[in-house]
Amino acid sequence: MSHPTYPTSMTPEISHLKAGEVNLGTSIMAVAFNGGVVIGADSRTTTGSYIANRVTDKLTYLHERVYCCRSGSAADTQAIADVAHSQLQMYAMQHGSRPSVSVAATLLEGLCYSNKDALSAGIIVAGWDKENGGTVYNIPLGGGLFQGPWAIGGSGSTYIYGYCDATFKEGWGRDETVEFVRNSLALAMSRDGSSGGTIRLAIIQESGVERIFVPGDKLPTFWDKS
Repeated sequence: MSHPTYPTSMTPEISHLKAGEVNLGTSIMAVAFNGGVVIGADSRTTTGSYIANRVTDKLTYLHERVYCCRSGSAADTQAIADVAHSQLQMYAMQHGSRPSVSVAATLLEGLCYSNKDALSAGIIVAGWDKENGGTVYNIPLGGGLFQGPWAIGGSGSTYIYGYCDATFKEGWGRDETVEFVRNSLALAMSRDGSSGGTIRLAIIQESGVERIFVPGDKLPTFWDKS
């Protein structure tokens, strides 16, 4: 005997939600300092207006001392990072040395630009190499390669350009740069509905890579809660 089925609280109705592919929503950032770079990102991944993952790691390893921060389509940016990682491994074997940050950034920019009509990918490439120290490259949607002392990207970045311009100072050390990135991302996450969750940071120096995790209940606040 068959029994009729009825909707329950365990099977929520989601047809009213905005349709969309899995996106990284995103606030990403990288800042160079004397001796290395600090990269960071929020951890929210969205499908339309639905939060698909609250603790995504958007800081992706490309090669030793070289990472990228991903924004746009999760599938597109993961595929690009995988291809770049494979090609950088081949580069290292052929040349007998680590690829520089500029080599990795140029490779990723070529992948993004040559497939610009099929991809949704905004990427920041950052790391340390013996030729240039800590360097940061920004690859916006559609391609292009721009080097600077700092870069921000993703939907949350539009809320903090003024803060970053007014706050950043050249000559900072490691601790000041970490605080700057943490505060900037917290501000972006507080304003942007597509950014949120936690903050993941990585400090890339000649000595290695140090990861820092800031849980959601430990994010910096900029107002009086009392």
